[in-house]
Amino acid sequence: MKIHLLAAFLATALGFILGISRVEWGLLCFAIFLVLAAETANTALEKVVDLVTAEYHPLARNAKNAAAGAVLLSAINAVIMAFIIFGRYLF
Repeated sequence: MKIHLLAAFLATALGFILGISRVEWGLLCFAIFLVLAAETANTALEKVVDLVTAEYHPLARNAKNAAAGAVLLSAINAVIMAFIIFGRYLF
């Protein structure tokens, strides 16, 4: 979560520095909050699974992996959005 918050801060700062458009701000904010929402849901699911069973269970592993996968996909989406938004200003 700390890395995602740092990336969000840096992307926001870069947006101010480069003067991105309102539409780009909307897309950037959506990408940032999608990652944060996925990370929050992942944390909640992990806590619930840990509460239900302390023993290893394949279904618990699958649930945790699926939630972590959602975080990864949302982070990949955010990186792609950052390249699309900032790419025209930087390259």
